Amino acid sequence: MATKARPTTIKKIVAENRKARYNYEIVDTYEAGLVLTGTEVKSLREGKANIAESYASDEGGEIWLINSYLPEYLQANRFNHETRRRRKLLLSKREIHRLRSAINREGMTLVPLKVYFNDSGRAKLELALAKGKKLHDKRESEKERDWNRQKGRLLRDRG
Repeated sequence: MATKARPTTIKKIVAENRKARYNYEIVDTYEAGLVLTGTEVKSLREGKANIAESYASDEGGEIWLINSYLPEYLQANRFNHETRRRRKLLLSKREIHRLRSAINREGMTLVPLKVYFNDSGRAKLELALAKGKKLHDKRESEKERDWNRQKGRLLRDRG
């Protein structure tokens, strides 16, 4: 009996928040859709977006992505978009309720990790429910990363 091979999911990563895993302890991740205009999608396809200083916030029962940077699409002329406008995130009601309760009760934050296009061509945002790290936690993770790097070098040289 032959088994069918599952199609591989191809994600074209447009923007990534690399400092998020250093500054925050990631508790849970969610995939959210983005409400974008046409020029924003074209600008995203060029791959020049930046979500390093952005965050997500709960306002009026909806989740919004704030302070993300999408540069203007040069061929759009007068129909261009604002580069740092607030963008609505598409999540189910259950996910929004879960996120709101975690933010209010446990003091967590919503941090965007990456923006990508899924295999059907839709722009998605990987959103993390995170808790901020203290300075000593950051030092500890840095020590662990350095030790893993040294361990890899030792194993490579000996074996």
